[in-house]
Amino acid sequence: MGKGLNRVNFFRQRAAGAKARNNGNHFEELLDRACIRYKALKLAYIEKTPEPMKPLSSPNEHGQFLACFTKHAQPDYKGTLKGGRAIVFEAKHTDANRIDQLRVTEDQAAALTRHESMGALCFVLVSFRFENFYAVPWSVWRDMKGQFGKVSANEDDLLPYMVPGIMTFLDGPLMRGVATEAHKNG
Repeated sequence: MGKGLNRVNFFRQRAAGAKARNNGNHFEELLDRACIRYKALKLAYIEKTPEPMKPLSSPNEHGQFLACFTKHAQPDYKGTLKGGRAIVFEAKHTDANRIDQLRVTEDQAAALTRHESMGALCFVLVSFRFENFYAVPWSVWRDMKGQFGKVSANEDDLLPYMVPGIMTFLDGPLMRGVATEAHKNG
C-alpha cells in the first residue's frame, strides 16, 4: 500500500508543478502583452529579463537543446517609464488564497533592493487566480511581517495595491505620483 500511495503522490505533485509552471507562463504572456501596449502608448518600455543560461548541446532537428542556468534568477521585468525613471518588478501568480513572501528568491530580493536604492520603482506584481492583480511596493513586500504580522499576504492585505487589470497594471495606486511626474517631463 505504501508504494502505491507514494506513486499517486508523486504524480499529483508532478501535475501540480506542471499546472503552476503553465500558470506562470500564461501570467508572463499576459504581462508581455501589457508591456507591448505601454510601449505603443509611449508610456513605458519594459522587457522580460531573460534567464541566463548556457547551452550544453547542439540543437536537435526540433530546435531543442540541453542547457543549464548560469546565474540565479533576476527580477522578471525591467525597463523605463516615460520621464526616465527605471522600473523593476517580479511577477508572481497563485491559485491559493495567500502568497508567501519567500516566493521572491534571495537573489531577486537583493536585486530589487539594489534597484530601489538607486531610485527605481520596484514592486511585486501578484495575480490571484487571474482574477485580481496587485502591484505591491517592494518596501511593503520586503517587510510583510511588519506590515501584515505574517510572512504571507492574502487579498484583503493587498487591497490597497489593487490594480484595475493585467493590461493596466501601471494604472494603480503605486503609479499615482509617478504618472504625475511623467506627464510633467513628457
